[in-house]
Amino acid sequence: MSSTTTTESPKVQAFIDKEEKYGAHNYHPLPVVLTRGEGIFVWDVEGKKYFDFLSAYSAVNQGHCHPKIIQALKNQAETLTLTSRAFHHNLLGEAEEFMAKLFGFDKVLMMNSGVEAVETAMKLTRKWAYQVKGIPADQATILFASDNFHGRTLSVISASNDPTSRVGFGPFMPNIDRIAYNNLLALESALKANPNIAGFIVEPIQGEAGVVVPDEGYLDGVADLCHKYNVLFVADEIQTGIARTGKMLATQAKPDILILGKALSGGVLPVSAVLADDEIMLTIRPGEHGSTFGGNPLACAVAMEALKVVLDENLAENAEKMGILFRNGLQKIAEKNKLITLVRGKGLLNAIVIDSHEDSHLAWNICLEFRNNGLLAKPTHGNKIRLAPPLVINEGQIQEALAIIEKSLNAFV
Repeated sequence: MSSTTTTESPKVQAFIDKEEKYGAHNYHPLPVVLTRGEGIFVWDVEGKKYFDFLSAYSAVNQGHCHPKIIQALKNQAETLTLTSRAFHHNLLGEAEEFMAKLFGFDKVLMMNSGVEAVETAMKLTRKWAYQVKGIPADQATILFASDNFHGRTLSVISASNDPTSRVGFGPFMPNIDRIAYNNLLALESALKANPNIAGFIVEPIQGEAGVVVPDEGYLDGVADLCHKYNVLFVADEIQTGIARTGKMLATQAKPDILILGKALSGGVLPVSAVLADDEIMLTIRPGEHGSTFGGNPLACAVAMEALKVVLDENLAENAEKMGILFRNGLQKIAEKNKLITLVRGKGLLNAIVIDSHEDSHLAWNICLEFRNNGLLAKPTHGNKIRLAPPLVINEGQIQEALAIIEKSLNAFV
């Protein structure tokens, strides 16, 4: 078995040490210090080039520093960046109309980070439950899938069953329940048992759990059951949306509330959005929810350009085609290298499961070997390695990346 070194050069270590000394210890990054990005590649402080197979957790679907998105950023940054929502500005309505028509909803509520959008969806779900569904005051329950990841605010981790997210942060928000993911019987049983369920919030594919893809028909079944029991179907497409899985959205059945983020700005600045029809969105009135930066002019200009790039460059179609090629290549590697026990994914959101326990360091060491050979990825849940390059990747680059993955894995057998 390879003994992958973790000793960094003095130049790299100096940057890491400074973060360690002056920054909070709330992340455990791979030991690489990046300084530049373009397309599917990033470069470190010593000039070494890497394939980026994380894409900032799918925030840079359009590739690093896409010139059209950067130009939109520059143009708007020189004109007007922020007004707050105390005043109107000329781009908000245009951006809202663009997104509403593109995704098929009446209204858009723009925020910043993804978890802010999840919080917004939770508030909308509760408000709709009281005003429209008629649930008694303070009795609304929001249902989530087990092994979810929607962010790390207190209300969102109240829905988590991940000890890393929860331990030491209680007490948690009441009236939040979980059921098994990819289990329509469990969903219907919960909806039958509790008439005060307001909504079911679910990731179409569970990314942080290791790119867990549900059975065909699961999401359609979720939509049908939510409609049957007058419960909101809320799709968190922060990671799966905007072409990542080979479609503009991973959810083909229209949800009642759609949550978008990450690639909504092409990785240029935090932009998120919650989309819903009037019956839901108009339950929130002035003063009941907001954000100083939400829907700012800079975000609006960037988001519209980021979405146009996805459409103009046919990135959903490319993600579908390259994803099939990539998974087929991974399967061929898995046939020869038994370290891979499972290949799963959709479009260019993929993962390999490594033959080790979740508390093993093997997947981490494999990612260090990937890095040594010029590809960046990171484990999730211990023994799964997520592999999600920018959607601008081409066939030749896929083959180069597969060669790196195979070479790196072979060092451990």
